[in-house]
Amino acid sequence: MPKVWEALITLVALVAILAVGIVIYGADVHVPMFVGVCVAAIMALYLGHKWEDIEKMMMDGIYKALQSICILIIVGILIGVWVNAGVVPTMIYYGLQLMHPTIFFIATLLICSITSLATGTSWGTMGTMGVALMGIGFGLGMNPGMTAGAILSGAYFGDKMSPLSDTTNLAPAMAGTDVMSHVKAMMLPTAITYVICIIFFGVLGVTQYHGGDADMSRVTEFANALNIAQGGVFHINPILLLPPVIVIVAVAMKMPAIPGITLGIFAGAIVGLIFQPGNCDPGTLFSFGMNGFSFSDDMHALLQSSLSAETYETMTTLLESGGILGMMSSVAMTIIAMMFGGIMEGTHQLEVVVNQIKKLAKSPAALVTVTEVTCVLSNMTMPEQYISIVVPGRMYAEEYRKMGLHPSVLSSALEGAGTVTSALVPWNTCGVYIENTLSITVPEYAMFAMFNWLMPVINAACAWFGWTLKDMDNKPYKKRKAAV
Repeated sequence: MPKVWEALITLVALVAILAVGIVIYGADVHVPMFVGVCVAAIMALYLGHKWEDIEKMMMDGIYKALQSICILIIVGILIGVWVNAGVVPTMIYYGLQLMHPTIFFIATLLICSITSLATGTSWGTMGTMGVALMGIGFGLGMNPGMTAGAILSGAYFGDKMSPLSDTTNLAPAMAGTDVMSHVKAMMLPTAITYVICIIFFGVLGVTQYHGGDADMSRVTEFANALNIAQGGVFHINPILLLPPVIVIVAVAMKMPAIPGITLGIFAGAIVGLIFQPGNCDPGTLFSFGMNGFSFSDDMHALLQSSLSAETYETMTTLLESGGILGMMSSVAMTIIAMMFGGIMEGTHQLEVVVNQIKKLAKSPAALVTVTEVTCVLSNMTMPEQYISIVVPGRMYAEEYRKMGLHPSVLSSALEGAGTVTSALVPWNTCGVYIENTLSITVPEYAMFAMFNWLMPVINAACAWFGWTLKDMDNKPYKKRKAAV
């Protein structure tokens, strides 16, 4: 067994490498994380492990995430197919119809929620719909911090709950469960938090709006650009909402993740062939499923000539996404993270650290709380939300098993704190992105980002009340059932 200081050297080195790579040099997280893998491997050699054993530890770690890697690849296909079929544009189009000045904050929350659910990306939602809504809020005379808070609350709700999101697939991979069990485990605390957000932003809207004139032209232009009946690109029809409904029903009926999402792909392909004649055919479905959706050169030229520069940027940024290749960054991140986690587990470096921390967690609810605190500290010290899911996930997975808790309890805690609080840290990659995209500082919007700071509180409270605690059979947790 390694000593605590030896394990801490590896973790502190990882923090330092990530901080230098991400904060100072603006690098993607992958290579700094790989350097962290190298440090963990060197420590393993120092502890007396043979290279063959270290390599097996890495492969064992990757093996644990293979299901999630498969799901990420399938989700990439799903996004490309759904955009081509008009499913995602239809969801966004109907979301835009909710916009009205008298309910601006609630409409902003719902629009960003729908967009993020449909695309699986909080960054894409904030960089497109968020920018437009900030402008509308300014025209209405709304407090910019309040507007940004509503945007973030909706964007991170969708990012947290959408099966298309990379973090929604990464968290269960780290915890050792499947994405459908993970989503189901998050429903109750997320629903409570979301209802509170609706009430909060509804009250804000009533108190802040004073009948100013808002420039709704960008919202109208974007909605028209989506709808072919108004000179746009896609045929919009309520039936195109059927594929996401099918996936939701599959989740409710406890269908395994891979066949459930695959069912959504085929449903999207069928409605696309019916409702998007000329734009959707087997060839485009195969192509966009692999490479992600993209407009043709002729369509790019047409959109550029007919739309404002802002709306054209929104269309291309939001819709040109997906595909197997589009998921390769997340797949690579998962593989590298599990290489690190495999070494840390196999050499017992995580175990000795957790043994010190778990003294604070003598009950299941306390363990959930400690996990969330670790995620928040990770977002502050290792400023990248992926790492704040990966490291705590691998640290505590075994402890949850020993306490007889289902892995989805851990994955819910990881998303309930790791994903959402990243936006509240100014030097985190998410905080930096938001400041640059929405042109507002973290202190200005932090107190109004209700979903982001309330979510970990509600998740912990639900655990203390015992509402979200499940045993290893995924049934309500009654008493400790020690794992074999």
